[in-house]
Amino acid sequence: MQIVLLSGGSGKRLWPLSNEVRSKQFLKLFTDENDQKESIVQRVYKQIKEAQPNASITVATNNLQYDSIREHLNDEVDVVLEPSRRDTYPAIALACVYLALEKKTSLEETIIVLPVDPFTELSFFRTLSQMDTLIQDNKADLALIGIKPLLPTSKYGYIIPKAKTENISYVDMFVEKPDEETAANLINIGSYWNGGVFAFKLQYLLSIIEADVNFINYQDLYNKYSQLEKISFDYKVAEKASNVAVIPYYGKWTDIGTWRTLTDEMPQGNIGSVVSEKTRNTYVINELNIPIVALGTKDIVVVASNDGILVSDLMESANLKSVVEKL
Repeated sequence: MQIVLLSGGSGKRLWPLSNEVRSKQFLKLFTDENDQKESIVQRVYKQIKEAQPNASITVATNNLQYDSIREHLNDEVDVVLEPSRRDTYPAIALACVYLALEKKTSLEETIIVLPVDPFTELSFFRTLSQMDTLIQDNKADLALIGIKPLLPTSKYGYIIPKAKTENISYVDMFVEKPDEETAANLINIGSYWNGGVFAFKLQYLLSIIEADVNFINYQDLYNKYSQLEKISFDYKVAEKASNVAVIPYYGKWTDIGTWRTLTDEMPQGNIGSVVSEKTRNTYVINELNIPIVALGTKDIVVVASNDGILVSDLMESANLKSVVEKL
């Protein structure tokens, strides 16, 4: 089993701590079992190695995040650098060609692609073994993990199974980020959130890449990277595949994408030089060398860094990206 972690994003939803270089997966806002600070990428790597100790891990990222990947994971992973940002399909394609032609990975081996930043439990990563078995037994060309929805939301794509079973279903269709009313209807018929996890044989994706771009080796594809279609893996591959299976996951899973979801998982309300009195549901993160005082506040998040200062209602923080883009 070869695991490809996708590490990208500009982190605008978690401004001002997150930016082009220090994206959300590198924020050390969590604690490990030894009460030491850790980032999401460190947490995910540790969980993968515990659940899948024999798996090899490659991180697909961009030049801006290379130093951060090495700082958080040292030399324990291979790193494939995109020459430019071109969505998830080109990034996965480049990583797979690297595995095939540079690492000499067997074309029959299972490749499992997942985001670098899910906040979830160890059982989620144990599910990767089921995906591997499905692919190796040729029961599907492509396998996904479907997350049991907690509520109707337009944040995620949805997977609609043909016939819902306890352990595996085959996919009828995908719906990308519907409105909440449609999402509620999809949940009522047994649909899952799309967790962005894909498993396939290396040869399967290579055949798709070769139909896109002619290349003779890894460096040649790297040089021709701009010729790869700028499109998500979901649109390019998953929605066109005819034999797609989905494995349901019923445990805890969170996409740490906003201050609202991140603060739900933070072990403490205040980080840095903070004085907090008579507050309720207030989170203050201070990276500056001056104190922040919160007095009598409720349902807010305050974040201060050298990039700026955020003061936001927790629910409204979901709309931060559109505001930051104006700065």
